[in-house]
Amino acid sequence: MSTLLIKRALFAIVLTLGGITHAAAQTELDNYIQEAFKTNQGLQQQNIQLDKSLNALKEARSYFMPNVSMLGSYTRAAGGRTIDLPIGDLFNPVYTTLNQLTHSNAFPQIQNASVLLNPNNFYDAKLRTALPLINAEIYYNQKIKKELISQQQASINVYKRELVKNVKAAYYQYYQAQQAIEIYKSALKLINENIRVNESLVRNGVRNSTALTRSEAEKEKIVAAITQATNNARNAKAYFNFLLNRDLETDIKIDMSVFAKEPILNSAPGEREELAQLKTGISAYGLAEQMQRSYLVPKLNTFLDVGSQGFNFDVNNKTKYYLWGVNLQWDLFAGGQHKYKTLQAKADKQALEVQYDQTEKALQLQNEQASNNYSSAVANYKSAQKQQQLSQKYYNDQLKVYKEGQLLYLELVDALNQYTGAQLQLSLAQASMLTAAADIERAQASFQLN
Repeated sequence: MSTLLIKRALFAIVLTLGGITHAAAQTELDNYIQEAFKTNQGLQQQNIQLDKSLNALKEARSYFMPNVSMLGSYTRAAGGRTIDLPIGDLFNPVYTTLNQLTHSNAFPQIQNASVLLNPNNFYDAKLRTALPLINAEIYYNQKIKKELISQQQASINVYKRELVKNVKAAYYQYYQAQQAIEIYKSALKLINENIRVNESLVRNGVRNSTALTRSEAEKEKIVAAITQATNNARNAKAYFNFLLNRDLETDIKIDMSVFAKEPILNSAPGEREELAQLKTGISAYGLAEQMQRSYLVPKLNTFLDVGSQGFNFDVNNKTKYYLWGVNLQWDLFAGGQHKYKTLQAKADKQALEVQYDQTEKALQLQNEQASNNYSSAVANYKSAQKQQQLSQKYYNDQLKVYKEGQLLYLELVDALNQYTGAQLQLSLAQASMLTAAADIERAQASFQLN
């Protein structure tokens, strides 16, 4: 039995044992997925957007609360309009008569007054508290912000599901690349053994050097294939670590229990978050339409000013004041602005409803295609298993005949190439099957995110 056969036998034992404990333990792949949820930068950006939406909702709620402001003004003035008060013309004749009657100057003459309309050296400082009593726009704005939060939460789950699929596919790709390296190394050991045998036969004069030359040529081909497979493994490792936001050269732990058996698909698919996104969008546009219609509801606000105003910065009982009131705004005519805004919101809602129907059908198609691809991948995997078993038996039989001197070396090389190709095909078929399972899991939204 060759070294490769021994490895595969041991590998089968490991897989069997791993399959027994797999149900009770979380796999390394599951751990990597959870790590990706914490570290993936694209997902972090989605979470930042969710925080933004939450803060937008808090802002919308704050409009229901009182708004307290400190207001102040100070003015100096000179020139401008005045009010002329003929005080002197009115009182001076009276004062003159009184002075004559009393034989005194107790009543002096006064000048006419000119009062500046612009207040000079005047201040006004106050605290204003304003509170909306009736405002339909604030009410609908808050409800719209709630819908946008639900939409962003659905967007995060969409990204998570895509991330799960990509992490799994990258994990399978890396494993397959590592398998290819091992397969080529095993083939290299076999060809080295053939070179050793042919060298011995040439030295003993049993065969000419043609077989030896062909062996050496096959060896160079396999060495080149190992180089390419190693490069593929490096690229697969780098992409996997990129998804987890790790150093690109970080080692990846391969959990054999993941590859022990065919994946078990969840028979109860979940609701696609893409549809939930569109539902919340439709609801938000519906609320926007109602908000535009709410212009028919009057706006009512109340306010209270408490402060002091006077000249020369005097503060006393005469300068202190309060002022309370209510404001009413009822838009009766605005040139049709609200009507057209309502029609725009309605059109946006209708467009999203059409997009919802289209997306629903597209997701059904995606699920159907994923199921078909998985069925095909499973069939290819089983066929590759059978081909690998047959090609292995064929190579062992040909090698035995060749050692007996009854087979051309070219036929042995052909058997070796078939065996190596069957092993590679089996590795690819297994990775394709697992990737197809990840695709159908994504299409059915069956992975448990929490």
